[in-house]
Amino acid sequence: MSVILMGEFRLPAENLEAARPAIDKVVSLTRAEEGCLHYAYAADLFDPCLIRISEKWSGPEALAAHMKAAHMDEWKQAREKLGMTGRTVTMYEVASEKAV
Repeated sequence: MSVILMGEFRLPAENLEAARPAIDKVVSLTRAEEGCLHYAYAADLFDPCLIRISEKWSGPEALAAHMKAAHMDEWKQAREKLGMTGRTVTMYEVASEKAV
């Protein structure tokens, strides 16, 4: 059973460019993790301070391992310094999938 996470967070406008190296690092390292099927952050087209999160994992075990990764601790520290607010993430367990 795969799991999908959808979420968002906000960054102050003055920290958007400063956040890019930390975001690039966490995305690159996460995409290389076993069980990561999709991992992306994207700025909202109408509100660039709103960052959308989308993730897909092969299962809850892969997600649990990801949450314990060293680069996630680094990202948690970086996002506090960058002034992240409004972080919400929801996990969905996928019972079946089909292309539409």
